Amino acid sequence: MRLFPLSLLDRWVAPAPDPHKVAWMAGQDYAHRGLHGAGRVENSLGAFEDALARGYGIECDVRRASDGRAMVFHDADLARLTDETGLVAARDSKALGAIRFSGSGETIPSLREVLTLIGGRTPILIELKASREERIAALCLSVRRVLEGYTGPHAVMSFDPRVARWFYRHSPHTVRGLVVTEDEDKALPGHLRRQFALWHGRPDFLAYDIRDLPSRFAAAQRRRGLCVLTWTVRTPQHLERARAHADAAIAEGDGFGGAAA
Repeated sequence: MRLFPLSLLDRWVAPAPDPHKVAWMAGQDYAHRGLHGAGRVENSLGAFEDALARGYGIECDVRRASDGRAMVFHDADLARLTDETGLVAARDSKALGAIRFSGSGETIPSLREVLTLIGGRTPILIELKASREERIAALCLSVRRVLEGYTGPHAVMSFDPRVARWFYRHSPHTVRGLVVTEDEDKALPGHLRRQFALWHGRPDFLAYDIRDLPSRFAAAQRRRGLCVLTWTVRTPQHLERARAHADAAIAEGDGFGGAAA
């Protein structure tokens, strides 16, 4: 149940953005980690090229290399996607950029390479990946440095509300989002945690777990002007739910409604 005093606090502590700031987000589906599968590796330049060719927006993941550069890679460890082992954060950008994805001739790209490829032709959502012990400011700064001067539609987002908070303080014109999953945390303590994350992060939009929609929390934020995206849309049924309860889908595979091979 949503209490009236909380709705007042939402408007005061985490006000909705100017609609013009986030208008580009709605009605545009995003390829989750690029258009991957069938020989294309997630978060690779080839996957992003294929998303561009199909007219989709792009979602990607970013981690910070040891030399402070923003690299596009999902996992903290290299083992799942490459023939290497060890932490991404333990290697510098030159070393990471030379590592090939398993079964592919492509290497791990930097965020700068990805933005150069896109060149403003489609929107991009950049998810900042961090563990609790990492320095959030260093990660955020590595991304902001690359975004300086980039004029294409773009947004940053993270499960960690400290990321949205950092951009609110240090780069307020950057569209910032909070990634949310209710998972098995749907009772009152979980609701309060989501509420506090919202107030701390002050996001312009939410990226919500499709498994949790419809959600009272997401619907309340959407009604007051926050854009709601949803992930990861993998089936036609997911897509139908996304159309009913969100402004855009972050999708892969059959989540494009059969439009993507």
